[in-house]
Amino acid sequence: MNPRQRALAEAVLVPLATIGFAFLVSGLVVLVIGENPLIVARLMIAGSLGSGARLGYTLFYTTDFIFAGLAVAVAYQAGLFNIGADGQAYVAGLGVTLMALALPGLSPWLLVPLCVCAGAAFGALWALIPAWLQARRGSHIVITTIMFNWLATDLMSYLLVNVLRPKGDMQPESAALPAHARMPAFSHAAQALGLDVTPTPLNGAFILALLSAFGVWLWLFRTRSGFGLRVAGVNRRAAAYAGISAGTMIIVAMLVSGALAGGMAVNEVMGSQGRLLIDFTSGFGFVGIAVALMGRGHPLGVALAGLLFGMLYQGGTELAFDVPAVTRDMILVIQGLVVYFAGALEGLFRARIRALLAGRYAGAAAT
Repeated sequence: MNPRQRALAEAVLVPLATIGFAFLVSGLVVLVIGENPLIVARLMIAGSLGSGARLGYTLFYTTDFIFAGLAVAVAYQAGLFNIGADGQAYVAGLGVTLMALALPGLSPWLLVPLCVCAGAAFGALWALIPAWLQARRGSHIVITTIMFNWLATDLMSYLLVNVLRPKGDMQPESAALPAHARMPAFSHAAQALGLDVTPTPLNGAFILALLSAFGVWLWLFRTRSGFGLRVAGVNRRAAAYAGISAGTMIIVAMLVSGALAGGMAVNEVMGSQGRLLIDFTSGFGFVGIAVALMGRGHPLGVALAGLLFGMLYQGGTELAFDVPAVTRDMILVIQGLVVYFAGALEGLFRARIRALLAGRYAGAAAT
């Protein structure tokens, strides 16, 4: 095992160890409340993957988690901790809605891409101010992005109640988006092909999320600018010595991060709801922090971690019906344990696995 293989093994084994230990502790919690952990695990897996409809919902939630995880991961590669993906996605929903309602007569081949771009642009612009404050004024990105989440909530509440709400409608929501401005649903495409499938909210944003993960990987690990961003994230003094502007990299990383967070708006507003709603992000932006940590900040890891959290979310919803003792709050506990072990105790697992791999490496070299 050469050093590169050892590093790859470490990158795989550490998340697996944290996930396994988190689920072991979760099983003990389930056992304490009087339920069989094995039955609960089987029901959760069946609830997330047991049918085409359940898989559709799982992948729908996975789409949100991939976008949120990528948004956090890109900032993390630049040495930043973007807590504001939720607010950036919220404002991105405004961009999607304004574009769709302003140009209803456009062909869907033009309107859908324009709405996606508008969402990305609004998300990026909402991330620009915290980025500029960090790069030029030294304001901590964690504090400013948290503040901007609250600002986004207040701004969107005002707009939905006083500006975007159709006249005579009592619900704080925008008018419905034109049908041809919606992301194509997988179930509709399957029905058009003559397949009998249960409708789910899974839509073309899932493909966009996978393409975004691939694009982020190409940019971060196969381009000069991506390399510069990662160098600035690891050591800003070394980056400055190499002629890389850390301030510029901060702004670039946050712009890309905000644009990726806008993918949640595409999935929810254009794909599922068909209109802009109050709090449509449902806190998924904060789950993206756990997804990015579990995925080690790597786009492939983020995609896999997004699938895991999508399974937890959908499987937990189904589990609450089958086993009433395991409530929705219990699923949040399991998610919290995954976050805890992936973040706070990751170093413990990393040290032990690194020592194990080093011992095997030394033994193989001696042989």
